[in-house]
Amino acid sequence: MIPLPLSTIAEITGGTLHGPPDVMVSGHVVIDSRAVEPGALFVALKGERADGHDFASGAFADGAAAVLAQRPVGGPCVVAADVQDALGRLARGVLERLPGATVIAVTGSAGKTSTKDLIGQVAGRAGPTVFPPGSFNNELGLPLTVLRADDATRHLVLEMGARGIGHISYLTGIARPDVGVVLNVGTAHVGEFGGRENIALAKGEIVEAVPPGGTAVLNADDPLVAAMASRTRGEVVTFGRSSDAVVRAEDETLDEQGRARFTLVTPEGSAPVALRLFGSHAVPNALAAAAAVRAAGLAPADIAEGLSQAGPVSRWRMEVTERADGVTVVNDAYNANPDSTRAALDVLAHMARGRRAFAVLGEMAELGASSAAEHAKIGEHAARRGVAGLVVVGANAAAIADGARQVRSWTGECVQVDDVGAAVAVLTGRLGPRDVVLVKGSRVAGLERVATAVLAEDGR
Repeated sequence: MIPLPLSTIAEITGGTLHGPPDVMVSGHVVIDSRAVEPGALFVALKGERADGHDFASGAFADGAAAVLAQRPVGGPCVVAADVQDALGRLARGVLERLPGATVIAVTGSAGKTSTKDLIGQVAGRAGPTVFPPGSFNNELGLPLTVLRADDATRHLVLEMGARGIGHISYLTGIARPDVGVVLNVGTAHVGEFGGRENIALAKGEIVEAVPPGGTAVLNADDPLVAAMASRTRGEVVTFGRSSDAVVRAEDETLDEQGRARFTLVTPEGSAPVALRLFGSHAVPNALAAAAAVRAAGLAPADIAEGLSQAGPVSRWRMEVTERADGVTVVNDAYNANPDSTRAALDVLAHMARGRRAFAVLGEMAELGASSAAEHAKIGEHAARRGVAGLVVVGANAAAIADGARQVRSWTGECVQVDDVGAAVAVLTGRLGPRDVVLVKGSRVAGLERVATAVLAEDGR
């Protein structure tokens, strides 16, 4: 964050100053007292299991310059009635003091984090760029990311998530995007939204915030996204595989490991791209990233080179690791929805050609009334993709097994287990050299532990 005196922080947040007004906050803004460094601002949030105010004294001891709190904490602080709101106000106020930073914001039902990581890496070729680790895409993570920017920042890449209508509007109120990207409208969180049309309504809030002179980057291959063109005051730039997309892919292929190769086509010219990411579903993400950084001023050759050099940044998203005995583990366990799970199974089938494929699948959360049907469809898809072994973890994922068993032509094995430990035990007795294992489930399933345990085995 740019250095600010405590009096200015109080003014920006509308809070009450307690302590010397000239106390200088020169470090990061953090909500975890364990992350405090000298000069930091510690934000004391009260949660269900812990109250940040109880850790204020420890934050001061570790060098925090001040605390943003709901009540006085025995040291320099700004007291606000709503600490979360004050955090957002602070982020907005700091961003207003950084006129040289271009804000690029991404949303969508699937692929947000991977696309954000691509944009961040490619934009970094053109100047100092800030983009968050993982999925810092909510009312806490987004302002914390904004507050990582400073006077040198030229690109601020943000991920915006939503669990309801109005959530993205709140986030764009903190950081209005100069470039707003919508990837897709899928079935993630459909149970909370009540339908894909409501998801589209919520996701489109990001392009409504794009000002005149800004750019709305929309997926030409998704009708619900393409229709958002009427909701923005900015220039509309489309991306996709469609021949009429402004930024598109041609001559697309996959190598033996499932990594995409294609020609990036833009109005300014074309250039070859060889992605390091796995799966054909990485292509739309790369095209969205290309359209976003093109709007920020990068040339096609620079974009293509940047995409080709970009690697995975956020953990547990299509992480591919090979054991000493040749067993390949694909850890895609950070989260799951029907669209991303089908895409991961397609990658597994491509990678395992001539080898045995195993899929360890857990619950896809927040699907509402369609949950059982969607899980069954995933089981059917896994069977039709020819997995040799399907391990279904947890009662909430049971319909996956039901769907797989409905595919009469499938000759693979389906095992249903209660927990991670049982899933590991099943795999330990079945995996052989050169097998390929996909691990995929929603965050609540915690299936990354399966991938970790399988990789730790010596393969005897």
